[in-house]
Amino acid sequence: LYYREGYYCQSKEVGGRMMEICTATPPERAGFEPVLDAHGERVHVAVPVHDRIIQVRAWKLKDRGAQVYLMDTDCEENSPEDQRITDRLYVGDKETRLKQEIVLGIGGLRLLEALDIHPSLYHLNEGHSALLSFELIRHEMRERHIGYDEAKQFARRRIVMTNHTLVAAGQEVFSYDLVAMMLDRYAEELAVPVHDLVSLGKVQQSNEFSLSMLAFRMATIINAVSKLHAKKAKEIWTDHPMVAVTNGVHVPFWDRIGDDGTGKGEFWKRHQERKRELLAHVKETTGRDWPAGALLIGWARRTVQYKRPLAAFTDPARLGAIARNPTRPVRFVFSGHPHPSDDDGNKLLGELKRLTGGEFSDIAAYVPDYDLGLAKKMVSGCDIWLNTPVVGFEACGTSGMKAALNGVLPCTTRDGWVDEADLRNLGWILNNDRLADDFYHLLETEILPLYYAKDARGFSEVWEDYMRNSRDMILHRFTATRMLREYVEMLYL
Repeated sequence: LYYREGYYCQSKEVGGRMMEICTATPPERAGFEPVLDAHGERVHVAVPVHDRIIQVRAWKLKDRGAQVYLMDTDCEENSPEDQRITDRLYVGDKETRLKQEIVLGIGGLRLLEALDIHPSLYHLNEGHSALLSFELIRHEMRERHIGYDEAKQFARRRIVMTNHTLVAAGQEVFSYDLVAMMLDRYAEELAVPVHDLVSLGKVQQSNEFSLSMLAFRMATIINAVSKLHAKKAKEIWTDHPMVAVTNGVHVPFWDRIGDDGTGKGEFWKRHQERKRELLAHVKETTGRDWPAGALLIGWARRTVQYKRPLAAFTDPARLGAIARNPTRPVRFVFSGHPHPSDDDGNKLLGELKRLTGGEFSDIAAYVPDYDLGLAKKMVSGCDIWLNTPVVGFEACGTSGMKAALNGVLPCTTRDGWVDEADLRNLGWILNNDRLADDFYHLLETEILPLYYAKDARGFSEVWEDYMRNSRDMILHRFTATRMLREYVEMLYL
């Protein structure tokens, strides 16, 4: 879907009251072209939602030989309310969110058919597009002239699914009655009782409908995004075993170091360029003017309880003593957003801003407006990438891969992808149960002595060796190329 207002709206004080200020970006300004048919007319598809038909239009982006299609409902044929269905990602209103999922799943398959695109296999990303399975059943019924139950089995053979999270908040759950109401007209098109459809996503012993359960039941094979994730998922969804295809990162997009050769000091020099770029951004946005020689530790991702963004501040006195040592200074840079409807996450962010703007303002900064551009600066400009999730909660976590690719050393709990990695001579593993104490101890006894063991040339050869090792690990084991190859071999074939 094309979300005109993006991920979230900024809160600003207007006339003494806090108000959400939302900025819409038209698709054309984002580089998308309208999708036209052979006669030069706009391509529209009709999607039944509740008691009416909603028109959906398509946009495309061409990039290095590939075409990406996005849809929105901002069509003049729709009511003003329906035009706004696709305004914002992760909208808090359940009814609007369900409408988005209907447009994505059912409308998505109808768009492909309108474009004469007929995949042999459909890969569902989480449960978000799971309603595509209903439309695929409809397609099989029509093409094969068969009934609903038989068509359901044919549809299952053409669906694979990736699960990305074990956290309950990541699963899309709706009232069973709401889903039945929203799909009633669609069920009439199929000539199938609506409860036959909705029961495929019913959560046992409840009155809830789960898009994840629908995807689980309709997929012929499911994958987790790390080996640890697959193991933990088996404990939760005992009837739906998953194969493990560990995530990887797209090297051309995230690599900001490049192939620098083998000369001593070259990697360090390139990293210092990236670090100065990040520090300039920190100064511009927060006013902190920090020396490039200080060890810089970064933490940036969604602010949520299980990721423990405040772990470094557990013992304020000890942290202050370590970071404010004039001969071995440490600086911290934080960034990220909570899910807009996550009250606990928003409170965490508020506390993080209070700490970095108050007693720790000399050693820590929160950089606002986290986006892809800032992410690139952080995963290439920090010296250490701090990763603190509770073990078993992070399905994979790829920010550490992106950082290690650029020679930023991991300091992390053994969660997600890290459980498969050997961090000897390239990073540090944190004790999950004694997180803060272990972090302080490693800083004092291993990380700082190694970083500040600089020779007359101004850098530590051993630290640079660690940087090269971390990059090599990603290039050999954790790239998107390897991930896609495993998708083909383990899921598609």
